Amino acid sequence: MLKNLRIACAQTSATPDAATNLANAEALVREAAMGGAELVALPEAFDFLAPETSAIHDYARREAEHDALRRVSSLAAELSLWILAGSVSMRAADGVPVNRSVLFDADGQMTAHYDKIHLFDVDLPDGASSRESDLYRPGDRATVAETPWGGIGLSICYDVRFPYLYRQIARRGAGIIMVPAAFSSFTGPLHWNTLLRARAIETGCFIVAPAQCGDHYSGRRSYGHSLIIDPWGKVMAEAADDPGIVMATLDLGEVERFRAAIPSLAADRALAPETAA
Repeated sequence: MLKNLRIACAQTSATPDAATNLANAEALVREAAMGGAELVALPEAFDFLAPETSAIHDYARREAEHDALRRVSSLAAELSLWILAGSVSMRAADGVPVNRSVLFDADGQMTAHYDKIHLFDVDLPDGASSRESDLYRPGDRATVAETPWGGIGLSICYDVRFPYLYRQIARRGAGIIMVPAAFSSFTGPLHWNTLLRARAIETGCFIVAPAQCGDHYSGRRSYGHSLIIDPWGKVMAEAADDPGIVMATLDLGEVERFRAAIPSLAADRALAPETAA
């Protein structure tokens, strides 16, 4: 396993214009590659966001027909770098829409994918409401990809509120966990940084969280502030509110050092079942 990884988060602001979204994402990936990135992570729904359920279902395609996945695969091969397609609206093999994260290697080959397990069904105090379950079928399994830098775990946005998933990913060998997101502008200032730092500390993993930012369409705005966090919970890099990239070099030996110092994963204990009083 390589001991260091130069990694970048590309922060985008997707709209219902898929062609422009893909062009903007490609420009950021190229910028990161020029800066020496070996792996570039794109946000959740970097390729398309729209207010209508019908528009998202119409946009979704199977893997072989998905323009965004073809573009990312080609770009990874051209630039000889790994790319996380943070998530795309696509159709599973049976035709049902899913919110899927896809990891491509430096040859442009898909090495792993993950379907978002925890769908964003909420009613926020600011009046915003979301029913992501109207759009997609939830996933049902955790994913850890094998890479030259060891295991990389995949998750998406709202998953970050469910710590058990992250501990399972860490126990399965991940030293890095991806959290591509389009985090709400209401909850972002309150929870984004805290949740991601907590997931890093609880797992002893690097957390890499590329995020959407800005206004996508009337009534929807994302928080931005893409983050790269080390296993101790230290923020290594943070974006602001605008599209762009942030980068950091991960010393992967820090995962072993943290877990040796604070072996909380190894110290887990099963609780006795509840009994009636």
